[in-house]
Amino acid sequence: MLRSESWESSTAPESLVVQQPFRTQMQGVHRLQEQLFTTRAATFALIEGLGREQFCCQADPDFSPVGWHLGHIAFTEGLWILEHSAGLPRFAPEFGCLFAVDGLPKAQRTALPPTGDIYDYVRAIRSQVLAWLASYPHSVEPRLWQFLIQHESQHAETMGWVRQLLCGTKQEAPIAAGVDTDEMIRVEAGEVLIGSDAPEALDNERPAHRRYVDSYWIDRYPVTQRQFERFIRAGGYRERHWWSPRGWQWLLSHPVRSPLYWSGADDRPVMGVSFFEAEAYARFAGKRLPTEAEWEKAARFDPLSGQSRTYPWGEAFPDGSRLPLTCGTTAVGSYPRGQSAVGCEDMLGNVWEWTATCFYPYQGFVSYPYPGYSAPYFDDAHYVLKGGSWATGSSVLRASFRNWYEPRLRVPFAGFRCARSL
Repeated sequence: MLRSESWESSTAPESLVVQQPFRTQMQGVHRLQEQLFTTRAATFALIEGLGREQFCCQADPDFSPVGWHLGHIAFTEGLWILEHSAGLPRFAPEFGCLFAVDGLPKAQRTALPPTGDIYDYVRAIRSQVLAWLASYPHSVEPRLWQFLIQHESQHAETMGWVRQLLCGTKQEAPIAAGVDTDEMIRVEAGEVLIGSDAPEALDNERPAHRRYVDSYWIDRYPVTQRQFERFIRAGGYRERHWWSPRGWQWLLSHPVRSPLYWSGADDRPVMGVSFFEAEAYARFAGKRLPTEAEWEKAARFDPLSGQSRTYPWGEAFPDGSRLPLTCGTTAVGSYPRGQSAVGCEDMLGNVWEWTATCFYPYQGFVSYPYPGYSAPYFDDAHYVLKGGSWATGSSVLRASFRNWYEPRLRVPFAGFRCARSL
């Protein structure tokens, strides 16, 4: 360990010896406080300006109202920090049944307290949490803090989805990518580290493990609206042979003719598609969806070092120079600094990407912090999405992160890229 000259002497003043652990401890507290503040600011920004009706409305049977998500974020923070860690009684217990994940069915979550009361509840819990953090900084393991920060980011993005369902999509003027959007990258066979054991890794990302992946081709960029228009114009939504049997049954029940958010042919990633639509397009293009392992290897494996990175570009934390941190999607290829070692782009941010892999536990999986976070969804009925979207919090944007949804859902910020076997 490197030390400054003042620490090389065995006769350092006693005051410094005592203060150094405290100083290191407080630096960790300040970093955590900054993460909490940044995440909360992003949450509020996603719902800024919503009226009472939009705050309480259930825009889709699969999604709770924005106001419920906001209250649930605070409830969960209070549950794990104030109740379980600090041993304090539940704050505002009358809100417990309403905002607990197993309290009320989604359809009954629209009868919310006044908007101002919910915001007061959110701020009051955060104030107590920060006080506890300052007084007992080592009383909660770092992994739990990271879980809560990411839990808020995930719910905040869902709030953004609901807002988009209610208010429509905000699109900027179409722009050209200036790249060959049909280009594919060859990834050679070999072992790769999948998953993560880092403190921020959630239970379904653990344990990190090595897996052999055969050689394959994968799209350099996510499929764009311009590319997807070929499928639409060729009658892709009418031709049964592009669809799997389950996909065709879904289409008969959902007679759509374009993605959920369709603004015409341009070079932004297509988004608002179900797994079935992504699968049908891939078959139309003579390709397939990548497996989760193929996607993750293309995103994080460095062939030169033989190591897996946290992010496609390395270990530097995500910022606006490597991926879109804006109010919408951007043309593919706009962030070459975010390129992976094998040459794939837009693998973090822009849109979530469907994979061909069912959501399942890695061998050695252990639930954390409670059994209901991931385990109930290991049911062969959910598929993995990777990469995050432009609305995903930075704490979630890493190549090992696993999202999951049922294939029937047209996830508002979800797109895909294709692969092909050799």
